[in-house]
Amino acid sequence: MERMIYVSDVTMKQAVGLPGESLSFRQKIELAKLLDKLGVSVIETAPIRNGRSDSLLVKSLASAIKDSTLAVPVDIMSPENAQEAWNALRDAAHPRLQVCVPVSAVQMEYLCHLKPADILALIGRMVSACAELCPEVEFVAEDSGRSDSDFLGEAVKAAVAAGAKVVTVCDAAGNLLPDEFHSSVAWVRRMLPQGVRLGVLCSNLMFQADSCAIAAVRAGADEIKTMPYGNTTVSLKRFVKILDLKSDLCKARSGVRVIDLERTVGRIRLLCEAKPAKSFKPLEGPDLDRDALTLTSHDDRDAVLKVVSKLGYDLSGEDADRVYETFSRLAAKSDVVEAKELDAIVASVAYQVPPTYKLESYVINSGNIISATCHLRLRKGEGVLESVCVGDGPVDAAFQAVDKVVGRQYELDDFQIRSVAEGREAMGEAVVRLRFDGKVYSGRGISRDIVGSSLMAYLNAVNKMAYEEGEA
Repeated sequence: MERMIYVSDVTMKQAVGLPGESLSFRQKIELAKLLDKLGVSVIETAPIRNGRSDSLLVKSLASAIKDSTLAVPVDIMSPENAQEAWNALRDAAHPRLQVCVPVSAVQMEYLCHLKPADILALIGRMVSACAELCPEVEFVAEDSGRSDSDFLGEAVKAAVAAGAKVVTVCDAAGNLLPDEFHSSVAWVRRMLPQGVRLGVLCSNLMFQADSCAIAAVRAGADEIKTMPYGNTTVSLKRFVKILDLKSDLCKARSGVRVIDLERTVGRIRLLCEAKPAKSFKPLEGPDLDRDALTLTSHDDRDAVLKVVSKLGYDLSGEDADRVYETFSRLAAKSDVVEAKELDAIVASVAYQVPPTYKLESYVINSGNIISATCHLRLRKGEGVLESVCVGDGPVDAAFQAVDKVVGRQYELDDFQIRSVAEGREAMGEAVVRLRFDGKVYSGRGISRDIVGSSLMAYLNAVNKMAYEEGEA
């Protein structure tokens, strides 16, 4: 009888300098959706350290992920962090809290500054606290490959007694060969009750991670931590393919859709290789309240340009004059001008440039039982470039198709669409704000087709970036 192997993704949990750390907020959501659709069992995130922003990411991931388990680590040195993590995670379809504790002598001493007895007490206390909040708790024995076997056994038993449903051992040093790793995993498996899953994390220091993962499966492991991009641990693509080809020998299979594996991993690679947009920092304060950026007809040129600057735009003197002139005409009629209207003004009159990319054609396929796709053709000079992309809705598919043609991943800062007039034949106006390389670019498009106006607005912003780079 075949066992089900749970495949876990640790991309967003990696340390600084690796793919997960460089992804933007939007890219992390997109990554999670791709993995969820692929059938990856568990998607792991980094712990909540920055409070509001990290909690917002976890809440957004919980909303976006439909089938996979979402796992969030807790800070073992901060007991109240468990409640904070659970508050962000609680609406996930399948939530999991992780208690990650070092169990090797060197890491216990230098990372936690605790003695072995104190570590055992900490494991029991934190796992118990998490088990009271979340139906599934994972105990991760970090650096277990270099731990004392007797102490590792005590740590595992303490975690299970406190309510851990998953126990993961880690060869962080990467110094075990497949047969050695097989023996260590089999030893832990014999120690665990039948209802507790055993997970493994393998370092790829000796380029043996994939082999060690297969050896672990044959030794009784139930969950393997992988990455679709990068070479620090088990390769998602290689592991799933090996398990698929050798399912009879391993007597195990995964729930990952092998038929979609190559295409999805390719999309994730493009996502991770795209140059990340720098964080946008407003001039005043850590958080920008766009609703508070309201101007009236009494505001002078300096006040208007100060708000425009807060919105992220860096205007030339000529563009600043045009923006203020247009603002004055609008304010004379409506008296109050809000931030979204300033965006539309900047998109309409500033950064007007010759288009590098011209829209030739686009075909959208969408419905309530199929994924939205966009077939896009753009003209650049004498050549025609085209791409086909799948997205979460027709507008998202169209935006991704542009990114694919241009070869860059832009961060969508804001997207507005409104009717210019009334009735069925009314024109739709779209305004798009994109962030790239620390700057904000806006675009505007008008069409009776909502997707068409959105696509033209996106292209308008992209063309401004392309022109500025060409001039530089």
